[in-house]
Amino acid sequence: MSDDAVRGEPEQVRVQYGEAADNYGVLHLPGGSGPFPVVVMVHGGGWLEEHDLSYFEPLSKSLSDEGVAVWNFEYRRVSGEGGWPVTLADADDATEALATVVQDAAGGRLDLDRVHLAGHSAGGHLAAWIAGRHTLGPDAPGAQPRVHPQSATIMAGVLDMSLAATAGHDQFVRGRLGGSPEDQPDRYLVASPIEHLPVGLPVTAVHGTDDRTVDPAQSTRYVEAARAAGDPAELLMIEGVGHGDFGNPDSSAWRAAKATIIDHVDG
Repeated sequence: MSDDAVRGEPEQVRVQYGEAADNYGVLHLPGGSGPFPVVVMVHGGGWLEEHDLSYFEPLSKSLSDEGVAVWNFEYRRVSGEGGWPVTLADADDATEALATVVQDAAGGRLDLDRVHLAGHSAGGHLAAWIAGRHTLGPDAPGAQPRVHPQSATIMAGVLDMSLAATAGHDQFVRGRLGGSPEDQPDRYLVASPIEHLPVGLPVTAVHGTDDRTVDPAQSTRYVEAARAAGDPAELLMIEGVGHGDFGNPDSSAWRAAKATIIDHVDG
C-alpha cells in the first residue's frame, strides 16, 4: 500500500493485468480506507488501436471524486494486436484482475461484491458483453467468471453486432469480428450482447437522439429484448446529444450517465 493510501489521499495507480503492452489499466482510488465500490470503465473508439483509454481518464476522475474506485482498463484493439477473440478475452481478463493484481494494488480496499460496469460506444459493447459473459458456453472467452458485476451503464453502445454490421458502421464491426454475420455467425453469436439475454442484472442504456455514429436503435432494441427476457433494463434517451458528447466530462450527456452510474452503485 502506498504512502498516499496511508494518508487517506486519492491515488491513481497503473496496473498491468497481462503480458501484452496494452494489458494495463489505471486504478483510481478515493481517499480513505474503504472498502470502495468499483466501477469498471471501458473506453470506445471503434475497437481501433488509434483510440486509447486517455479520453476516459477525466470521466474516471469525475467518478472517483464521488468516493468510488474506478478501474479504467486498456485492451488490445483492431489494427494492433486485438480482434477476434483477443479483445473479448482482454475485457474478461481485465475484469477478473479485480480479484488479483488490481485488488493487490488497492491494498485490499475494493468491495468486489459491488462491482459495476460502464462503457461508451465500442466500450459500451464490451461492458455489456462483460455483463453477460457468464451466460456463454465453456469454450467461449469469459465463461465461468469469478467477478460478477451488479449493474451496467451503457453509453451509446453497440449491442446488436449483426444489426450494426448490416445497417450501421459495418467497417468497424466487420473488422472487429473478421467478416460479416454470414461469414462468421458463431463469432457474432458470442460477441453480441443482445444474444446473451437475460443477464440477470440491471442494465441502463443511455443514448443521444442526435447520435450519427451508433444508431439509437441499438439501445432501444436491446432494452426491449432485455425486458422481454425478464431483465430490469432501462432506456434513457437524451434529446440533442450526439455520439461524442459522452466523452466530455462537462457535457449534459456525461452528467446523465454519471448520475445513472452512481444510482446503480448506491442502489
